[in-house]
Amino acid sequence: MDEDEIKAKRIAAYSIGQDLSELSVDEIKETIIALEEEIMRLNATKIEKNEHITAAAKFFKI
Repeated sequence: MDEDEIKAKRIAAYSIGQDLSELSVDEIKETIIALEEEIMRLNATKIEKNEHITAAAKFFKI
């Protein structure tokens, strides 16, 4: 299993509002890192999609 698969499983294993008392400090750190990377990926995708929307609006003069 490569590093990306491990990160994906870590993110998938976490759910908002879950009980964190069972996680070790290292697991919490790893989860924070994985979630921060996912936030950066989401923001990049949002920017890209907004650019496409803006270009389409200019093309179709919306």
